[in-house]
Amino acid sequence: MTKMPTKSIVVERLMPHPPAKVWRALTQSGLIESWLMKNDFQPVVDHRFTFHATPVPGWSGVTNCKVLEVEPNARLAYAWGDGTESDSGLQTVVTWTIEATDDGSRVRMEHSGFRPQDEGGYKGMGGGWPRIVAGLERVAGEQA
Repeated sequence: MTKMPTKSIVVERLMPHPPAKVWRALTQSGLIESWLMKNDFQPVVDHRFTFHATPVPGWSGVTNCKVLEVEPNARLAYAWGDGTESDSGLQTVVTWTIEATDDGSRVRMEHSGFRPQDEGGYKGMGGGWPRIVAGLERVAGEQA
């Protein structure tokens, strides 16, 4: 059986914040809401959670997710979508990697697994993720 080719969206950004601040912004539900969407996220492997946004034609506004990997201050991965129609049909993975630098953190977001039938989501999210990652940087910097 031939594996279907998939696409990924990658956004990398140097942030003038230590990994711990970026990690908090990535893993605390209230902070996530400030830069991404309403959610019931918990940084626990196998935790199922949802993101909630305003519905648009073809999407209920709900993204069903599951935490796949948690390595504090370094790596976080979650399934983005469960493939159901109400969930826009996506079955992708978002992986965040944080690496300490001399003056902050190098943050890498990869949203992988876009199949040919996911082209609309790939194009839409490809334009949105750079703005979202900028929001993450803003929220990380607002912490004491």
